[in-house]
Amino acid sequence: MHQIRRSIRRREVLNKTGLCATTIYNLEKRGEFPRHFMLTPRCAAWDEAEVDAWLERRRTEPARNAPVPDVRLRKAGKKGEVAQGAE
Repeated sequence: MHQIRRSIRRREVLNKTGLCATTIYNLEKRGEFPRHFMLTPRCAAWDEAEVDAWLERRRTEPARNAPVPDVRLRKAGKKGEVAQGAE
């Protein structure tokens, strides 16, 4: 017999992890967080067991450093200056 796996919505994922939605999105995009699936066209959910396993791995393994942003890609410098090559 199949065991029913619990799905959790974004709010519960944010509460469980303590992370913000943007961080979850970026980790997911880099393949470092469980992928969400769509219950309906506007309702994203995660497998709770996968999120719990991710949290357990984070407790036992050190987190990797996030990629360093390329500041040369910024459109503006200090107080509205246009960055070189962005004209």
